[in-house]
Amino acid sequence: MMNPFLKTLSILCAAASAGCCASPAAMSPELAARIASDARLDSVCVRAGRLAAQGLTAGSGYAEVWIRDLNTFMTLACEVSDPALLREALLRFFAFQGPDGDIVDGYVPVENSGGGYAYRHSELAPGFAAHKNTVETDQESALVQALFKYVTATGDRSILEAEVGGRSVRERLGDALRYPVTERFDREHGLIWGATTADWGDVQPEHAWGVALDESSHRALDIYDQAMFLVAVDDYLMLVDDPGERARWTECADGIRENVRRWLWDEERGKYVPHIYLEGAPFPADFDERAIHYHGGTTVAVEAGLHDRDEVKRLYETMERNRLAAGANSIGLTLHPVYPAGTFANPGMAPYSYQNGGDWTWFGARMVQQLVRYGLYEEAYAALSPMLDRVLAHGGFYEWWTLDGQPRGSGEFRGSAGVLWDACRMLREAAAE
Repeated sequence: MMNPFLKTLSILCAAASAGCCASPAAMSPELAARIASDARLDSVCVRAGRLAAQGLTAGSGYAEVWIRDLNTFMTLACEVSDPALLREALLRFFAFQGPDGDIVDGYVPVENSGGGYAYRHSELAPGFAAHKNTVETDQESALVQALFKYVTATGDRSILEAEVGGRSVRERLGDALRYPVTERFDREHGLIWGATTADWGDVQPEHAWGVALDESSHRALDIYDQAMFLVAVDDYLMLVDDPGERARWTECADGIRENVRRWLWDEERGKYVPHIYLEGAPFPADFDERAIHYHGGTTVAVEAGLHDRDEVKRLYETMERNRLAAGANSIGLTLHPVYPAGTFANPGMAPYSYQNGGDWTWFGARMVQQLVRYGLYEEAYAALSPMLDRVLAHGGFYEWWTLDGQPRGSGEFRGSAGVLWDACRMLREAAAE
């Protein structure tokens, strides 16, 4: 039987656009030897496995099981956890699925609910409460991706026929994908909309908390939402056999890919436009938001196969220049330059804080994975190295880091552990070949 990790990697490469993985450059024997003998990779992988085996919540400080987080450590969890628990966790998200197909952010035991969320309850999930951050447009995509990772790692395709409230998971996956293209689709641009956030973030600028759409929100188009959806469609196509369904979603994805390049890709600057606003922007007219480079959304765009190898190399080089200009520790730097002080009402979104220029392994290590996919091994190893050092120096997987490498947020952030584990394994497997 093929190793689940290798199987996942082969599927990812097969699903990517033509040329990205077809003929990656060979790794030099010298680099392969350095990677094979680097004990840091082993230490970090062992630590990551221990953390993932302890539960499915996002990390310390989080009572919920969040889908955007679970998606990023699902492959690791399948290695170290009981698959039955993971199956149950995924099915519970479908138990809270709305009638229009929408998926919640996360769920929590009722006794642990609180904090001001508008909770959703379901007879299909007694004892739990769920909530949805309506600023985001990635929950549906994240669930499709997570279920694909689960099926790939465990071989359990029976979950697709499991019924939740009288509908099979296979049907509900289709419902989830249809939600963003029916309820959050801008026909003028042929793209999916969400509220204005900083790159992949879940905080809009108009409110001190900023997690709910309301009359003051500014709808916008960005690369992260499109890229997450495109990855989800690729994954969905690996799970369904119906020719009509496959044709419909292939056509849908092709249209979005074309419109991403038409509307969101800034050819002159070699980067993505942060936002295209549908009813005006929330920022001052003299603020040049187009100068901002979104590292996270760009990373997922690479994962979605929107770039060839040459473009990926240039995007990485831009991230590295931004890292040096900001004085950040890794390319996990969310964005650069940052939004000025006062542009977000949430005090946690000050310059170089949290999603406004914080340094997130959660996305930086995902870019390392893509560098490996595209055969950019020297770049991948160089980008990964400071992330490994931070984990070992501070003894854990923190949510994000300050510019000078100080840990912030959750001290046991499973998303960071999962993406680092994936990156280390991919690099080791490439070196072994």
